[in-house]
This record gives sequence, C-alpha cells and structure tokens, in this order.
Amino acid sequence: MSSHLARLEALLFVAGEDGLSLRTMAQLLEIPVTGLTQSLEKLQAKYKADEDTALCLLESSNTYKIVTKPDFACLLRDYSKTPINQSLSRASLEVLSIVAYKQPITRAEVDDIRGVNSSGAIAKLQAFGLIREAGKKDAVGRPNLYATTDYFLDYIGINSLDELVAIDQLELEEQETSLFREDAPEDLEDLDN
Repeated sequence: MSSHLARLEALLFVAGEDGLSLRTMAQLLEIPVTGLTQSLEKLQAKYKADEDTALCLLESSNTYKIVTKPDFACLLRDYSKTPINQSLSRASLEVLSIVAYKQPITRAEVDDIRGVNSSGAIAKLQAFGLIREAGKKDAVGRPNLYATTDYFLDYIGINSLDELVAIDQLELEEQETSLFREDAPEDLEDLDN
C-alpha cells in the first residue's frame, strides 16, 4: 500500500486549483488532523529540499494545494502568452468541447466527464481567450463556472453556439460509422441478436 505522503500528494494533485481542506483530507485519508498536519509539513519539506521539482505546497485559510514554485513564474507567464496558432493539445480540445456543449460548467464537472484533472487545460484555454469565467455556481464552495468566449466562435468559424453540431447528430454519425468497422457483424441478422 502507498504511503500517507503519496496518497496525500495524489489527492492534492487531483484537487487542482480548488485545493482541499484539512477536514476533507483527514476524512479521505482516514487519519487524524494532527497526523495530517505532520504529513503536510513533510510534503512541504520534501518539495522545498528537492531542487529538481517545480512544485510546492500552498496553504491558504486551511485549504492546501500543490502549485508551482515562485521561481518559475516568469517561465510560466511566458508560456501562457504562447500564441494560439500552436495547435491545442488533445486534453485542451476535450475540455473546450465539453465547455462549449455544457456551458456554463464547473471545473469539477469537466473533470467528472473526462475522468481526470482539467485545471491545466482550463488555464491554457483561458489564457488563449477561448473560455472565460462566467460567474459562480450556486453550490457548496461556489465554484467558478466556465463558458466560451466570442473569440471561441471566431476561432472555430461560427457565428453562434446554435451552429455547433448537435450532440445527438454526432452520436448518430458514430453509430453509422461503426457499421463499417472491421469488428462489425458480417451478417445483418447478427444486429438483431
């Protein structure tokens, strides 16, 4: 079984920009808050001592998150200014598609759909001006809601979100395409079984 420190780090990584409270971490890890505090101190010391990591632990109002060390601020600022003419990663395209079809949507909801943390892709899409914060969700923690921008419409060459291909049309096309795959039944009678 993995160590408390590794499990703690995994939780903080997945929590992303939202971070986790002491209480939540203690419940998830099934350890007392005092033990958790010691683990957090160990994790912070580990990050601080390791010159080969860009990560550090940030605490604010009893909420903890893994962030990059301040030493990398200039590098990351330059990266965030990278021109949009570079192609978007698959992860960014997935997040952009989800936001476009489900907006307004929270990062946690995007994460649930994708099954992985989407903080980096959301930050990149915001930096490129393709998505924006669109208020707060009326739920516990009041998480940010995200929506596409007018620049998004220009970027994909449409005038309004109504011009997006309907999701049910995409699903129908996928079903039609699957009929012609190699693994499709050779005999149409097999379709009824």
